[in-house]
Amino acid sequence: MRQVILDTETTGLSWERGNRVVEIGCVEFVERRPTGRTFHRYLNPDCEFEQGAQEVTGLTREFLADKPRFAEVVDEFLEFIDGAQLVIHNAAFDVGFLDNELRLAGAAHGCLADRCAIEDSLLLARQRYPGQRNSLDALCRRLGVDNAHRQLHGALLDAQLLAEVYIGLTSGQEEIGFGSNDPAVETKIVFRVDPDRPRPRVVVAADEQAAHEARLETLRKRAGRAVWDLAFEPANGDREPVPA
Repeated sequence: MRQVILDTETTGLSWERGNRVVEIGCVEFVERRPTGRTFHRYLNPDCEFEQGAQEVTGLTREFLADKPRFAEVVDEFLEFIDGAQLVIHNAAFDVGFLDNELRLAGAAHGCLADRCAIEDSLLLARQRYPGQRNSLDALCRRLGVDNAHRQLHGALLDAQLLAEVYIGLTSGQEEIGFGSNDPAVETKIVFRVDPDRPRPRVVVAADEQAAHEARLETLRKRAGRAVWDLAFEPANGDREPVPA
């Protein structure tokens, strides 16, 4: 069984109002284990962000100006997802946007349901945890998925987090080998932060910064390095501080 865990980022909350997809992130699973294959693209939306949407993603029109348009990557995207079961959190939102992008790219592309089965992990979570918050962050906390490096919404990072959440929702950790010493059964997702993605501007008081650094040093002594180091580690391996 091939599954693709998928997430998108958009310029706003409604494709009916002309909002567009600006980022797609996908993680491939086969037989409930990650294959290491991903699909990740930033997209030029040819429209402005709605108020608030840009702050959620950290993306800007300037950053996206030289990125391809959806029509330029549609064939590559469809080849990646074709025939898979798509796992999407709040699927109606992402499917609505992607079906709209497919229509704009040409009627011959059809819609996602023509090519893939679709499973909504939000509905699964509501069945398992009725009456509780079931956002991705809430599920990460509840299921023990480390999301400390999620400062902004990002399609690939959120798809990677959702992959771990989905496995936790649909099975026990014992089944999938978390913590196993055998690399043949290890399924832990390797999180990668795009070094080219715009980073948030963080301004903190001096005492808060000192407390933060002290906490990181404690974690480094215990584990060798902190997740924070990984989240802000550029490709050359040298740590780079978040701009103030």
